[in-house]
Amino acid sequence: MLIPSIDLMNGKIVQLVQGEKLKLSFDDFDYWIERFSKYPLVQLIDLDAAMRTGSNADLISRFTSKLPCQVGGGLRTAEDAKCILDLGAKRVIFGSSLFGGDNEADRKRHAILNLDFAAKLNKEIGEDKLVFSVDTKNGQVAVKGWKENVDLTPEEAITWLENDCAAFLYTHVDTEGTMSGFPIMVAATLRACTTRQLIVAGGIKSADEVTELDNMGIDAVAGMAVYSGAMDA
Repeated sequence: MLIPSIDLMNGKIVQLVQGEKLKLSFDDFDYWIERFSKYPLVQLIDLDAAMRTGSNADLISRFTSKLPCQVGGGLRTAEDAKCILDLGAKRVIFGSSLFGGDNEADRKRHAILNLDFAAKLNKEIGEDKLVFSVDTKNGQVAVKGWKENVDLTPEEAITWLENDCAAFLYTHVDTEGTMSGFPIMVAATLRACTTRQLIVAGGIKSADEVTELDNMGIDAVAGMAVYSGAMDA
């Protein structure tokens, strides 16, 4: 399944290369809402919130009222998630807040993962509405808008977090926005780690690639290929 991506920054739809360099920018929101209306799921990410530089909350409801969206970017609490769900989101995406256990009991269970928080989200939100984001840069899990890394592999993170979410979103930051292709062997390794829905992003360049991933039981998020016209949507 192809999942179109809408990344929001400074009140516009944007596409970044490797999470840093601005490549494309749009503000014709209704056009893209119409283009994406045929899809069963659209991904909506508030990059300003993820990078802790601002918020595009005013725009989120414009999309969630018309498209079936899973929404992420800077979510830190169950209350944050409830607010996004109240705006009409189908699911919420948690990333950085899952890493860096902030209490002694949690650190005893795992040195890096905030497992108590994951369990709390499951209890208060419900696993069917939760997507956990596990992204990597240079082979390690990347957090805080991909600006920092933690000493953890995506395979370990997925294995530990599997019981508390409906899906995993994995972004290969090294190829994000490059349209150079997603590393298929990485996809195969991650698929073997979980029975949950697995969604991957980072370099997706063609419909054939989406089909190859689909045949592996993996869904694909595409942004740059769609907005640049390299892939029909």
